[in-house]
Amino acid sequence: MIRHEVAALLAYVDSLDPTRAPLDRPAAEERLTQWCTILADVAASAPHPEGRHWDASQAVYRHITTSPYPIKPSDVSRPWADFRRDILSRHFDPVPDVDPDDAPAYRAALAAHRRAIETGQAVATPRALMPAGSREDRDRAAADRLKQFGTYVPRSVVDALASTRPSTTERRRLTVSGQADPFAVACPWGACRADKGQKCRTAGRPRHDFHDARLALAAARQDQPA
Repeated sequence: MIRHEVAALLAYVDSLDPTRAPLDRPAAEERLTQWCTILADVAASAPHPEGRHWDASQAVYRHITTSPYPIKPSDVSRPWADFRRDILSRHFDPVPDVDPDDAPAYRAALAAHRRAIETGQAVATPRALMPAGSREDRDRAAADRLKQFGTYVPRSVVDALASTRPSTTERRRLTVSGQADPFAVACPWGACRADKGQKCRTAGRPRHDFHDARLALAAARQDQPA
């Protein structure tokens, strides 16, 4: 949240609980600075895939109406931390479109992507539901899907080649975790039409994620009975 958003939030706090509002301007400025510091990484609002949208003012309202204690900025930042963990737990990270050997750039790309998901600035890739059945059934289904990648290669070799074959590495990760594989279907989006095994493209350039239509098609294909 930026300074004017925090100021608006504090004005809402004082409207709900005026008896605890600062008595003078220096005290109000000190409180504003403290809240700005702690809420710098908290979004004022953010969407949720199941409709339980985040709104910092609602966190304020819930605290003031349910707690006998004065509200602190951590009473907003803690619920936000729970919200963002829930959002990220529902999605998997795509392979960043950066050199995997450049560790700082790779981590920065992942962090930027996650932040964009948390605040609703990017459409996240949903985690597919695990196939129904026993653990043995899921392992057998994963093994069947892995056959499409060719003959057996020792795990040590697969790991050594992972950074040079990001698409194949990502497909193996999706398969082992039981998630739908977008590479297994062609993209139906009219402006893309990427073939099977190819990345989606925007304006002719490979994307680091997939179009929603392709994700939906892959999930539907996975759910179809064999």
